[in-house]
Amino acid sequence: MSWQDRDYSNEEQYRQMHSRPAFGSRLTGSSVVTWLLVANVIIFLLDNILTYSTRAASLSPSLHGHFSVEKAIYQFQVWRFLTYQFLHADLLHIFFNMLALYFFGPMVEKWWGSARFLAYYLICGIGSVIIFTILAYFPDLLGPNPLQSGLVGASGCIFGVLVAAAMVAPNQRVMLLFPPIPMKMRTLVLVFLGIAVLSVIVGSVNAGGEAAHLGGAAMGFLLMKQPILLGFTKMFDAASRSRRKNERQQRANEREAQRQRDHEAEVDRILVKVKEHGLQSLTEKEKKALQRETDRKQAG
Repeated sequence: MSWQDRDYSNEEQYRQMHSRPAFGSRLTGSSVVTWLLVANVIIFLLDNILTYSTRAASLSPSLHGHFSVEKAIYQFQVWRFLTYQFLHADLLHIFFNMLALYFFGPMVEKWWGSARFLAYYLICGIGSVIIFTILAYFPDLLGPNPLQSGLVGASGCIFGVLVAAAMVAPNQRVMLLFPPIPMKMRTLVLVFLGIAVLSVIVGSVNAGGEAAHLGGAAMGFLLMKQPILLGFTKMFDAASRSRRKNERQQRANEREAQRQRDHEAEVDRILVKVKEHGLQSLTEKEKKALQRETDRKQAG
């Protein structure tokens, strides 16, 4: 089933499903977007501390986690397909990536669900470097020595998130930061993609990074069209549902046990009252409660 077939595949239906604002909505402590933001910031700070240290520079995450075709493929250091997504070149790089994730990520996470969103995010990042790798074999397309060039950043993942947002709510109005121009979500994404395509064609300084952006966007589009590709996340959804069901049952058992304790305490109080003052001292409510307890014991 493709995303268009879902009941909430358009903007109006999406707004009906979620009463809170889609963009910039409050992040919950358990949301995947929150944990991605926290992880990226912590790794960025740690990477800068180690990279510019005099004794621990060899331990910096960027040294061992950045992506390059030579290291990730030729040297089979496959972890780099994932680790590069959590590394950033400088403060502006991480700021704009995390800003986009903060504003657009919550809506996409609500649409996919947490487990599928995490898989979607990471796979878009993998698709980003796959496209970069393919284009790196075209002479001079991505600049000199693209096979040795290092890539860092969540931009490929973010472009996947932007594509998902544009497909779920294409007419959602957003405001650019610089310049502050309002436009539709679909228009915003098309502008970004157009810039990336043009940068690759003319051979800009960041042609390799723009190629990676296109890879993340392409992978996001594919996953949105064919969500069955994320079917393996069902195991996590099932485990989560089972855990929640057990938690609900446990809470229900606790409430029932408390209700039973309260009932027994009330019966004991009524019996003490009967002993001290006789049956005539009971209210109608107390008489009914005592009769129900008597009937229950007789039935048992």
